[in-house]
Amino acid sequence: MKIVAIFCLGFILSSQSLAADIENGKKLSSQCSVCHGKNGISKYPEAPNLAGMSSLYFEKSIVDYQKGERHDRRMSLIAQNLTLEQIKDLAAWYASFEITVKMPEL
Repeated sequence: MKIVAIFCLGFILSSQSLAADIENGKKLSSQCSVCHGKNGISKYPEAPNLAGMSSLYFEKSIVDYQKGERHDRRMSLIAQNLTLEQIKDLAAWYASFEITVKMPEL
């Protein structure tokens, strides 16, 4: 029983040390705003909205650009300069937006 408690405590502490910094993500997002909008809502049809995006999806997408598994002439260049910590911070910032959906009236 003590071993399980120690393991759980260790997991919680390690998770907290890996927690993303939303404030840093907000600062970093200024470089994204040119294409993806100031608040993560794009004004360009070729650039996706980032506001409300799943942090896991965001992180995977950026890492895929870094690895060359995804291609876009701008994003492939921008992604190369981001550290994993910065990617997690950006992901946390955009995931923190609450998006509401209005169903169409048919």
